Amino acid sequence: MGDMDPHIFAVAEEAYKQMARDERNQSIIVSGESGAGKTVSAKYAMRYFATVSGSASEANVEEKVLASNPIMESIGNAKTTRNDNSSRFGKYIEIGFDKRYRIIGANMRTYLLEKSRVVFQAEEERNYHIFYQLCASAKLPEFKMLRLGDANYFHYTKQGGSPVIEGVDDAKEMAHTRQACTLLGISESYQMGIFRILAGILHLGNVGFTSRDSDSCTIPPKHEPLTIFCDLMGVEYEEMCHWLCHRKLATATETYIKPISKLQATNARDALSKHIYAKLFNWIVDHVNQALHSAVKQHSFIGVLDIYGFETFEINSFEQFCINYANEKLQQQFNMHVFKLEQEEYMKEQIPWTLIDFYDNQPCINLIESKLGILDLLDEECKMPKGTDDTWAQKLYNTHLNKCALFEKPRLSNKAFIIQHFADKVEYQCEGFLEKNKDTVFEEQIKVLKSSKFKMLPELFQDDEKTISPTSATSSGRTLLSRTPAKPTKGRPGQAAKEHKKTVGLQFRNSLHLLMETLNATTPHYVRCIKPNDFKFPFTFDEKRAVQQLRACGVLETIRISAAGFPSRWTYQEFFSRYRVLMKQKDVLSDRKQTCKNVLEKLILDKDKYQFGKTKIFFRAGQVAYLEKLRADKLRAACIRIQKTIRGWLLRKKYLRMRKAAITVQRYVRGYQARCYATFLRRTKAATIIQKYWRMFVVRRRYKIRRAATIVLQSYLRGYLARNRYRKILREHKVVIIQKWVRGWLARTRYKRSIHAIIYLQCCFRRMMAKRELKKLKIEARSVERYKKLHIGMENKIMQLQRKVDEQNKDYKCLMEKLTNLEGVYNTETEKLRSDLERLQLSEEEAKVATKRVLSLQEEIAKLRKDLEQTQKEKKSIEESADRYKQETDQLVSNLKEENTLLKQEKETLNHLIVEQAKEMTETMEKKLIEETKQLELDLNDERLRYQNLLNEFSRLEERYDDLKEEMTLMVNVPKPGHKRTDSTHSSNESEYTLSSEFAETEDVPSRTEEPSEKKVPLDMSLFLKLQKRVTELEQEKQVMQDELDRKEEQVLRSKAKEEERPQIRGAELEYESLKRQELESENKKLKNELNELRKALSEKGAPEVTAPGAPAYRVLMEQLTSVSEELDVRKEEVLILRSQLVSQKEAIQPKDDKNTMTDSTILLEDVQKMKDKGEIAQAYIGLKETNRSSAMDCHELNEDGELWLVYEGLKQANRLLESQLQSQKRSHENEAEALRGEIQSLKEENNRQQQLLAQNLQLPPEARIEASLQHEITRLTNENLDLMEQLEKQDKTVRKLKKQLKVFAKKIGELEVGQMENISPGQIIDEPIRPVNIPRKEKDFQGMLEYKKEDEQKLVKNLILELKPRGVAVNLIPGLPAYILFMCVRHADYLNDDQKVRSLLTSTINSIKKVLKKRGDDFETVSFWLSNTCRFLHCLKQYSGEEGFMKHNTSRQNEHCLTNFDLAEYRQVLSDLAIQIYQQLVRVLENILQPMIVSGMLEHETIQGMSGVKPTGLRKRTSSIADEGAYTLDSILQQLNSFHSVMCQHGMDPELIKQVVKQMFYIVGAVTLNNLLLRKDMCSWSKGMQIRYNVSQLEEWLRDKNLMNSGAKETLEPLIQAAQLLQVKKKTDEDAEAICSMCNALTTAQIVKVLFLYTPVNEFEERVSVSFIRTIQLRLRDRKDSPQLLMDAKHIFPVTFPFNPSSLALETIQIPASLGLGFISRV
Repeated sequence: MGDMDPHIFAVAEEAYKQMARDERNQSIIVSGESGAGKTVSAKYAMRYFATVSGSASEANVEEKVLASNPIMESIGNAKTTRNDNSSRFGKYIEIGFDKRYRIIGANMRTYLLEKSRVVFQAEEERNYHIFYQLCASAKLPEFKMLRLGDANYFHYTKQGGSPVIEGVDDAKEMAHTRQACTLLGISESYQMGIFRILAGILHLGNVGFTSRDSDSCTIPPKHEPLTIFCDLMGVEYEEMCHWLCHRKLATATETYIKPISKLQATNARDALSKHIYAKLFNWIVDHVNQALHSAVKQHSFIGVLDIYGFETFEINSFEQFCINYANEKLQQQFNMHVFKLEQEEYMKEQIPWTLIDFYDNQPCINLIESKLGILDLLDEECKMPKGTDDTWAQKLYNTHLNKCALFEKPRLSNKAFIIQHFADKVEYQCEGFLEKNKDTVFEEQIKVLKSSKFKMLPELFQDDEKTISPTSATSSGRTLLSRTPAKPTKGRPGQAAKEHKKTVGLQFRNSLHLLMETLNATTPHYVRCIKPNDFKFPFTFDEKRAVQQLRACGVLETIRISAAGFPSRWTYQEFFSRYRVLMKQKDVLSDRKQTCKNVLEKLILDKDKYQFGKTKIFFRAGQVAYLEKLRADKLRAACIRIQKTIRGWLLRKKYLRMRKAAITVQRYVRGYQARCYATFLRRTKAATIIQKYWRMFVVRRRYKIRRAATIVLQSYLRGYLARNRYRKILREHKVVIIQKWVRGWLARTRYKRSIHAIIYLQCCFRRMMAKRELKKLKIEARSVERYKKLHIGMENKIMQLQRKVDEQNKDYKCLMEKLTNLEGVYNTETEKLRSDLERLQLSEEEAKVATKRVLSLQEEIAKLRKDLEQTQKEKKSIEESADRYKQETDQLVSNLKEENTLLKQEKETLNHLIVEQAKEMTETMEKKLIEETKQLELDLNDERLRYQNLLNEFSRLEERYDDLKEEMTLMVNVPKPGHKRTDSTHSSNESEYTLSSEFAETEDVPSRTEEPSEKKVPLDMSLFLKLQKRVTELEQEKQVMQDELDRKEEQVLRSKAKEEERPQIRGAELEYESLKRQELESENKKLKNELNELRKALSEKGAPEVTAPGAPAYRVLMEQLTSVSEELDVRKEEVLILRSQLVSQKEAIQPKDDKNTMTDSTILLEDVQKMKDKGEIAQAYIGLKETNRSSAMDCHELNEDGELWLVYEGLKQANRLLESQLQSQKRSHENEAEALRGEIQSLKEENNRQQQLLAQNLQLPPEARIEASLQHEITRLTNENLDLMEQLEKQDKTVRKLKKQLKVFAKKIGELEVGQMENISPGQIIDEPIRPVNIPRKEKDFQGMLEYKKEDEQKLVKNLILELKPRGVAVNLIPGLPAYILFMCVRHADYLNDDQKVRSLLTSTINSIKKVLKKRGDDFETVSFWLSNTCRFLHCLKQYSGEEGFMKHNTSRQNEHCLTNFDLAEYRQVLSDLAIQIYQQLVRVLENILQPMIVSGMLEHETIQGMSGVKPTGLRKRTSSIADEGAYTLDSILQQLNSFHSVMCQHGMDPELIKQVVKQMFYIVGAVTLNNLLLRKDMCSWSKGMQIRYNVSQLEEWLRDKNLMNSGAKETLEPLIQAAQLLQVKKKTDEDAEAICSMCNALTTAQIVKVLFLYTPVNEFEERVSVSFIRTIQLRLRDRKDSPQLLMDAKHIFPVTFPFNPSSLALETIQIPASLGLGFISRV
């Protein structure tokens, strides 16, 4: 904006940026004649500051600052002959800013109110506006008590004769004034008090006096104006009436009351009116300052000085003298600043320069304010008892006439004097100087007013109350950056009286000195307002008056110095960007300064026309115009070349269109010819086809007749042969059956005899062997040692048998492979032989048939010749009938085709109508549905926004309440001065807090101690995501296992069905075996019982010597027991040997049956793999033994009890188990090979990715290469860390499993040891050493709860919330860990059914989060961290609430953790409200951080090089922020957005919530950018539109990179995109206007018109937008219903929602790190 045409916004922006850049206070001095526009300029400057900076709080300070203008204009402005809204006082407004340069408050000082206007107005002038506003609003109900009327009724408002200003409605202005008072905190009661006092002044002016004589006067009795005045003021009528006509004279001894004349009474009445109005004016200013005062420390300020300009009238009095005196001081300050800076810049740039003298007005100032100056003599004359204006004039003549060249005396007057001011000579009339300087009021009248019953009136006259005005301004200490307003000090009563006696001139001089100190301590900026004419005519410019004003304000002097020097200047970068077109490529060097020097030496030969400074190039007058001409010529030549190229391109396009049209015509003609030829070919082909089909018909009919005859002959012959073959086969079959039965009967009888003999021999032999074995078993059963040896040998034998089984399996597999190969060879050979035999038989039969067929064919030939003659005759008749039929069918087909076409057309029309109606219906329904949904969404968003605004207001009031509470505690508990001792462990960071914050902390936490921070264990943040992925994989595996289980159940059902279908013989066998097993079990039980009884008998009846472990009887018993066990082991070995023999016999006899058993075993392979321990395998073996017995052979009949059959079945199942184990090993091997292949593939992919990264890094610069390599190394280490964590978890699981197994084994060993200890003598126990026992720690099954004591609640909140550092938690711990810990504590309280504990914990948590956010609310990380944790806590309360809508997302284990005793729905609402408040605070923090970056990065920074170098000519370069080194760029904004996004992701914020935050950020960027674009003229150009569109595309690219395109953030930039398009589109014709109206649907009418008005061409090839085009746009957009507001609301916050996001993390797996200091809580 610094490059714009002279504009008040440009000056305001310059001041604001210099304050931010240089950290110095600034001042804007607005000066000019009355009516030149000073007040309006000051208002616009303040409006700019309020718009650009905003306020630092929610109190809308900027609105209050702007609201002070209507109040001050109503009580301080009036109509004069030169201006309808002339300021009759001076004011200096200091707008305060904080460290982020946001408005926090303001302070206003006033100077020299024109009090005489209250009682007197010249012709065509008015009193102050407030009086006429009151009269215009007299009919309002609340103003009835004021008894007001028309303005012509009151003496104080009718003297000028012009009570109405054209175009101004005083009633509306009164409403604006009252609204501004309300905004500034002036209550209705105070407003009515102000209006009562103003109405009383009007009524007091109508009080009349009647003369008794020349020295006394009276007021008529019950005088109505005085009565109304006394009623309004609340004073006694008699007292006021008395003291208006009398005065009190006090001498040293006595006091006299003297009547006064009518003239003196009138003057006293007017003096009282002026005094009341002045006091009221000061009171209002004081209250305005109180409303604008801020409690926050002021960092810097910008002062706006709106003071009266130089005045000269026909009659100039004391007011004009003071005004011109103030302008002399300001002009001196202007000269010292501007001229001095102009020449200092030449010195700074080190160019040759000779200093030029300029006018110094110090002598004129000395004449006025020095010792024995005009003001000094005036004060001295006022102190004289009989001083008059004449005597003062004589003293002036005697002192200064002929001694000072600037002081003169008029020729024809002795009561006037002339002063030569810097602008002109002014003649002052001495009459009234003393009276106005004294400003005396009768003390008795003031006392009457002080005794008023109206409470507000005495406040105006309190001597100890000092208002911030010139009459009470005191000097205050100042610093470089800020100024603290002076506080009133209470002095002695004598001081107040003395202060009251100060003259007006002395007060004005002191306040003027204070103003000069302020301006000198700041950096001034000047706004010179020039009045175009003296008649208030529009569009009329008086050149002479303008030159006179320019000379008066020193502008011509400034131009003279600039013309003598170097008026035009460019920085080297700006010169290079502007005149780059004049340079050749070889002239461009890396050094911009040297490049500019080389180019200028070639372009301007006279070196005196320019000078090179350190940072700028200075040009004399006319040189920049010459360079612009060269640049325009170069651009014009380039344009001609472009036009040439474009015109050639257009003509070529025209030629190509003509050529394309000719080719099209040719194509259609050739197509027509081709279609005609195709029709001819189709007809020819149709005729050929008809002939073909007819000939085929004739031949086919003849063939069918012959074929039918042949088939009949073949059928009879084949039937005869088949019947003969059948009889032969039947006879052979019956012979075979007879032989089979005879041979079978003989074999069975022989087999039965041999079986009977074998069984008898076996029984005899086994009975004999069993007796022998029984004797051995009885002997061996008595030996325990034998039992142990057998056990030891049993293991070795089992291992040997296992190896034998493996070898037999291998042999078995080899034999099976050989057998299958032999079977295959045999089958192929037999198939070949069978095929050859069949082929020979067929050939023999065909030969017999062929001989018979030859004879039959010869007979048929003769018949066929006869038939041929007949068919020829029939052919002719058929052809004739075919022709007739063809004609009839052709005619019928043509008729049908016509009807078909008509029906098709009707069908198409009906279908078209149906489709159109359906489309219309669907479109209307969709539109209605879309509109209804949009309306519902808008209503929902409005409700959310309204609710969230209420929450925001509630939080603000709550914070205000807390602040007031803290202030009260501070006021009550003020500590005694002295050293405050702190704990030794107190952190050094606490020293930054103020005393008030310490008191606030001590109020909430009585005993505050800082604990040393522990070292936190680093943990990668992506571990949680990988664990979630692992959980999903486990759930998929679970589903697969469930499907496998269902499949197994189906197989079991099928097997059961097959078992039911087996013959009944199998059932009998099972019954026999079950009975046998029951008998054996009963026998075993009897033996056990006998053994137990024997032991019992020995223990009861025998002596201790007998029953002792070392006794002989005991030894005999143990030997018997061991012998029995040894015999049992021998029997087991024999059974295993028999099993192996049966298996070998089975393989030799029936290999095919073994195949079936192998297939059965493969079915159960997966079930065997799932059996984890030996008990399950044994149970499976027993089940298989009972269910899988085959009935193919009667092997159970080998012996009488089926023992060999059981052995065979058991061995078969053992083989199955071994084979399944072998297959499981094979599968595991295949899985390992597949895993290795996958690992090799992943390594290949990783290698390729590494090569790509290496290639990309080689293309990057060194700094970026290092950063990329570091980033890659971090990701690699993160992945390795995750893999190691998974391996660690697997190892933990195996360790836990092994521990459980160790527990089981330890328990069994303990039982065995206990049994052995019972058998050991006491002596042996004493002799043996005691072995240390390892007691394993029992693994707890945690329930996902945390237990803490009630008294540890404050410590929990302190360590987990108040003193937690978000950065360490986000980097090292699980996201949302504090929320999980708090919820687990709530779960434990719910488990205990302790409602008090739950309520206390939740309340403390919410209050602590609020306290943290209040303390560190400006830190983005803190606010983001607690927003994430608050949402996670809310989601946990929903997820584990027990409601079905939330439980469906949980696992079964998580559903077990739901709350059981309390419903926390109300606390969920409170947490939701808290989350909304945190979100709004987060948005404010984002806005504060992004606000300074947006304008510089989106508008001012040159993202596309060379675009901003094209600037309008003739603009003097101000020190703009565009070329600053520290200015923000678009990359700065993107980096900040990346920082925000990464912090939110690290904190584990919900993705939907991140999208809403990003949408709000983009809205802020778009709104602030568009608002600044609408306020800056230099930004509205074609090149800037291109720049904005490029910047927006970069923001959209950022959204794509972050996968946030569906967040709605792009739509918020739509107004800015359309504004940039508006700057670039064509703006001339009506079609352009229509396109603009349809394109800019997101912009309001006011915004579109504003952009078109501000559009500025940057070179001669562009044009400004015409007024007619803008009017066309307005006409087209007049029906659009949009907001009339120009600027977007940058403070708007979208309503936020928190979608439910359940957590898959199991509560029982959460570990509490030691770094949190939560050792006092324990997992449950």
